[in-house]
Amino acid sequence: MSYNSPFTGNVVQPTDVSYRAVTLSANTQLEWPINGNATDDYVARIMQVTATTTGLSLYMPPANQTSVGQDSLIRNVGANSFSVKDFEGVNIITTVAPGEAKYVYVTTNATEQGTWGIIAFGAGASSVDAATLAGYGLVASGLTLNQSHPVIGLSALTTFSNTQRAQVSMWSGGTGTVTLPLAATLGNNWFTMLKNNGTGTLTVNTTSSQLIDGSTAKNFQPGESAFIICTGTAYVTVGYGVSTNFAFSVLTYPVTSGSYTLTASEAANNIHKYTGTLSGPVTVNYPPVVNLYVVSNQTSAGGNTLTITTGIVGSATVQVPPSAQATLICDGTNFLNANTVQVGATSFQLIDGSVGSPSLQFALETNTGLYRAGLGQVGFSILGIQILDINSAGLNITGDVETTGAGNFIGGISGGVF
Repeated sequence: MSYNSPFTGNVVQPTDVSYRAVTLSANTQLEWPINGNATDDYVARIMQVTATTTGLSLYMPPANQTSVGQDSLIRNVGANSFSVKDFEGVNIITTVAPGEAKYVYVTTNATEQGTWGIIAFGAGASSVDAATLAGYGLVASGLTLNQSHPVIGLSALTTFSNTQRAQVSMWSGGTGTVTLPLAATLGNNWFTMLKNNGTGTLTVNTTSSQLIDGSTAKNFQPGESAFIICTGTAYVTVGYGVSTNFAFSVLTYPVTSGSYTLTASEAANNIHKYTGTLSGPVTVNYPPVVNLYVVSNQTSAGGNTLTITTGIVGSATVQVPPSAQATLICDGTNFLNANTVQVGATSFQLIDGSVGSPSLQFALETNTGLYRAGLGQVGFSILGIQILDINSAGLNITGDVETTGAGNFIGGISGGVF
């Protein structure tokens, strides 16, 4: 069915108003722009609509007042979705989301509502907008967006921010420190790539005791690199590369008293240095994995012990004396001394030691033992006191002899009587 113009006798042509900008603040009934009604809410061939709030609708004019094929392109240039309905809002023809454009046209016009065809132009950006859409980690290449990981240089202390997203941060200095901000400020999708291309250890610290791979800091030796990824609450690394030139890393762990449990990330370090002033015995629980450790007890022990264990009931443990280092093997259950004999050795060397910390001492009594007291002189210490020494002149007892006083045997023993 078609309709003729009352003035020309010809078939009514498609809308003769080409463009209109519409601010939609209430449900609005549209009219066909015929018979000179261009001052009312008329429908145009192209309409750019801005809805001031959600839940609003545009009502199309009566379908039976025009010919099939009558059309309009409706584009949503606002921030709110709106509906396009047939005459008087009886049925929804389509919904137009922000940024979308919908082409509607009459397919049957037997009733006021009629039926309408729809072609979705969508919200897709045209190819010329690729450069506008490019952001961190994206670059426009011709008509498409492509991944981008630009390299930026780091040579001084810095705190990472959102601008380092998807970038390659290249450290070129010596020993230094960089900081990761609170994870919540970057969100659960931020990442950067870090490479230590410098000459010293680069330490990556977190903020407010947040964690990276289970610790508050992570060391990158020269040549090492990794993806650093934010989870929204912490940081993890992926592809952490250990340099073949720097195969050992150090964990410095402060202790005071009681029981401590190392994380898998902490236990992955090869050298463990314990510090602090002990107010009671300390037990450190390691993950039950096979590994080789060098443990250094640098605490001020005050007579308290430092015990290394896997925490498994019945497993062998090791006590590391203060100011001493131990090379230990963990077989997944027990801690064992790495060396019990010097294979093929013809000599064994000790440090000089002192009267308070002999070079050859006992695990449960570290101030009792043997030390080098001076040039050509070997001393014996009991509880931190020199009891005797031996030199080229003979044996000299310098300590208490059964509470009766010191004895001097340099000249030998005469008559067998003291």
